[in-house]
Amino acid sequence: MPPNAHPVPEAAAAGLPCAKDLSDLLVPAMRVHQKSPFKAVMGSPTLEMINMAGGVPHPATFPLLQVQARVRTPACGSGDADAVVTLDKTQRSGAVESLDELLQYGDGCGVASYCEFLRRHTQLVHSPRYADWDIIASCGSTDAIGKAVALFCAAGDSLAVEQWTFPGALSSLARAGVTPVAVAVDDEGMVPAALDHACGTARADGCPLRAVYLVPTGQNPTGATMSLARRRAIYAVAQEHNLAIIEDDPYYFLQYAAASPRSSPAGSSAGYDSGCDAAGEEPMAPLLPSLLSLDTDGRVIRLDSFSKILAPNLRCGWITAPTYLLDRLQILNETTVLQPSGLSQGIVSKLLNDVWGIDGWDAHLRDLRAEYAMRRDLFV
Repeated sequence: MPPNAHPVPEAAAAGLPCAKDLSDLLVPAMRVHQKSPFKAVMGSPTLEMINMAGGVPHPATFPLLQVQARVRTPACGSGDADAVVTLDKTQRSGAVESLDELLQYGDGCGVASYCEFLRRHTQLVHSPRYADWDIIASCGSTDAIGKAVALFCAAGDSLAVEQWTFPGALSSLARAGVTPVAVAVDDEGMVPAALDHACGTARADGCPLRAVYLVPTGQNPTGATMSLARRRAIYAVAQEHNLAIIEDDPYYFLQYAAASPRSSPAGSSAGYDSGCDAAGEEPMAPLLPSLLSLDTDGRVIRLDSFSKILAPNLRCGWITAPTYLLDRLQILNETTVLQPSGLSQGIVSKLLNDVWGIDGWDAHLRDLRAEYAMRRDLFV
């Protein structure tokens, strides 16, 4: 496979159609996909040469010989009370790259083992309904918002947003010269009829909207969560008006059932299955389907972050989208942050791939839901 290629996830590709080509929604600068020929030469496995043009330091000069982190085992998991994540200078550790690889320059896609875990996670949780999707690393959602918006909006353009929305997103729009078009919200978030009206008005004014930004779960700042019916209705409006949807969903795994008088409610499955609480207590409500999981066209650009589910200043997240859009996001990464810290990605990758695994990650997410539900109930 050529460098930086996006593999089609095998589990997602079986019998599924490819995403629709929504390139007409892209701003002109993003319609032409031009990877750097310099980077292509640097990464070519067929060229047996020592490349001295990229300013790449020799890994022998890296002073970090080993990095260890002691991590907690999820309370509802099994095994010891804690475990150790270890990264060695020259030796791969299980599925994860060596420190020399993690600390070296990389491409805009992200560390391979980190991305591979998130592909499996995305398939298990969201099961995208088209074949040519993939993920790319981001430095958390705030970084991802600006880049996702840049695909569809240039200075002077407009973007549909919730009437009350994430201040960080508004700051990103202001810096880019993009005008937010406020769409009414209620206790379930953005109102589909209001989005339909905003799109019709913009089209009548000769400036049709190309994208909508929203936070469907635990909306910031209102706290509203869209029901499944509301999510379907919003998606139908997006199809009718040919909108891209930027789904910013950092709180997705912090969904809980309605407040109860119990002081310590039990957690339910994080989303890999419909599992019940092992203690036999009332489980939490299952997670609502994401907009990504409803997307048959490939019009949802989903933003995820580890900020609320591991730690904010790891500055690690990921974007899920059709591969032709990720190719453009890769270029945006390579001209800004390059990729999130390789050390952060390596620690997260080692934790998720080799220490916790999918089952431990699921248990951790259930622990989070139980902890926050308990705090919510005490507050109520």
